[in-house]
Amino acid sequence: MRNYIILFCSLFCVFTHAQGNDSILSLEEYLGYVKKYHPIVKQARLITTESEAKLMKSRGAFDPKLEVDFSNKEFKGTTYYDKLNAAFKIPTWYGIELKANYENNDGTYLNPEYNTPDDGLYSAGVSVSLAKGLLTNKRMATLKQAKLYTKQASAKQKQVINDFLFAATEAYFNWLKNYKAKLVYDVYLKNAETRLVNVKKSFDAGDKPAVDTLEANINYKNRLLDIEKAKIGYLKSKLEVSNFLWLQNNLPLEIEDAIAPDVTTINSINTVLNSAILNTTDELVENHPKLKELQAKKEILTIDKRYKTNNLLPKVDLQYNFLSSDYQNLDSFNTSNYKTGLVVSFPLFLRKERADLKLAKVKLQDLNFDIMATKVSLSNKIESSLQEIESYNNQFKILNNLVLDYKKLVHTEERKFSLGEGSLFLVNYREVKLIESQLKEIDTEYKLFLSKSKLLSTINAL
Repeated sequence: MRNYIILFCSLFCVFTHAQGNDSILSLEEYLGYVKKYHPIVKQARLITTESEAKLMKSRGAFDPKLEVDFSNKEFKGTTYYDKLNAAFKIPTWYGIELKANYENNDGTYLNPEYNTPDDGLYSAGVSVSLAKGLLTNKRMATLKQAKLYTKQASAKQKQVINDFLFAATEAYFNWLKNYKAKLVYDVYLKNAETRLVNVKKSFDAGDKPAVDTLEANINYKNRLLDIEKAKIGYLKSKLEVSNFLWLQNNLPLEIEDAIAPDVTTINSINTVLNSAILNTTDELVENHPKLKELQAKKEILTIDKRYKTNNLLPKVDLQYNFLSSDYQNLDSFNTSNYKTGLVVSFPLFLRKERADLKLAKVKLQDLNFDIMATKVSLSNKIESSLQEIESYNNQFKILNNLVLDYKKLVHTEERKFSLGEGSLFLVNYREVKLIESQLKEIDTEYKLFLSKSKLLSTINAL
């Protein structure tokens, strides 16, 4: 349930106050609440948490292992066999595994090769992959990739949060635009109402014709229609902004009527968005999280390609274990007592291995094309946004001067009409042009704000 009271009480202390009792929600304060409390931002932070968990999981492949294998068979009072095999294994970075083992076997029908001394048989040795799996193997590749997945997740997290903040700033700018438009219509509705009252008084006094009262009344109704349309746009934009406002404990909020956007945002926009601090286009592109994500993905695929290349080698696994029945005497472990083994295998056609390697190369090549295209796209977007900002800045300055000129013109026509030298039609016509220019100024300001936030979104700096 949306809670109006909680929002007003929570934000009242931190908002600056404008005229009357209205409270101002500035862009900086608004973004602060979005970044701190919105569930989507919190959800985006889980991306790196998930990758860190996967990294821990991949490191588990190098955890030491303790294994115990015990089997026993009793039948008609006879112990057929009683076998115990306990082992402690330590996987290492390369294809080497250290192993300590204890065996104690006994039984009437025990296979002779499993016979051990009465106190058991101890062994310490090593297992080595001499070809495939020596310099790189599945465990090594998985761990290296997991570390890169963490970097990739961090870059992705920045992009998700950045895109969401762009949507939030766009909603705020739209709210501000509709609020300023409503203020404009409010002012000219009052003007039209005042003018209608004055014209009626002049008509009653015999100074103005009846047609002027009709024209003043039509103008007043048009202003009523304009303000109703403006209210709908303002209400929709206010509710859209409310979608981004949350408090602690995941409590959604809705903006109260007493809270308004900051109409002086243009004075602080560069500071809030840091849009005045820009590097060269090349630096912005190279440091972009999207490219960092792709570079991390490239490293992951490079590791996969290296692993697939290693799979073309034959499997040659060598084991060597020193044997002793007296573990307390280290000298008893020598080369005269040992157990060794050699496993060699090699597919004759290597069709699976060669196909896997070919697919890995294709993926890597495809990603290289993606990186090149992304660099060009980002560079063009940045240049386009910079030119767009410059154009809207110039348009805004021109419109600002145009509004001032129209205000002087309307004021002059009103004086002439009050002195009986002008016409109400001309006053209304000049005022319509003034309203149009003011709305254009507001719309251009909105586009200027949006282009600045779009540039910051493109370079992932929101």
